[in-house]
Amino acid sequence: MKSFLKLFGFIFVITSFTLAGDVEDIKNQILKNNEYSKINNQSVNEYSKDGALEFWSSGGLIQRIPPDGRPDEYDYINLKYKHIEIIILEPKKAAIAMYYSEGSFKPKNLPAISHYMTRVTQAYVKENGEWRVRASHWSPILGGTGTNQTSIE
Repeated sequence: MKSFLKLFGFIFVITSFTLAGDVEDIKNQILKNNEYSKINNQSVNEYSKDGALEFWSSGGLIQRIPPDGRPDEYDYINLKYKHIEIIILEPKKAAIAMYYSEGSFKPKNLPAISHYMTRVTQAYVKENGEWRVRASHWSPILGGTGTNQTSIE
């Protein structure tokens, strides 16, 4: 019985460490990409080699995002991501991220969004050792604003 409990404890510790590593990796990636966007006024391509499907906070139709991502550029971007939660679906393979995105930004050639407040859900897959986005859904929070863009064109 002691051997079984030791083995169970060892497996639990290893599994917990693996899940925690994935959780921290994804959280750090989300925060790092947000900081990059703020500094460089452009989004980071973190999309899967198969592209992604997205629902945007504008309420438009589903968008098919190519593997090379969206060419988002901004005059300014000041978003804060908070309350990031990660659900590991399969360690080192698939996960879901859920968080809030709040702030303001102005996409190039589009009106500014001054009270952006959305809930974000993203599906991540691990490809060649990196977490990549396979699907995203942004929805406005009551009292907040989503984007004004309704298509990738």
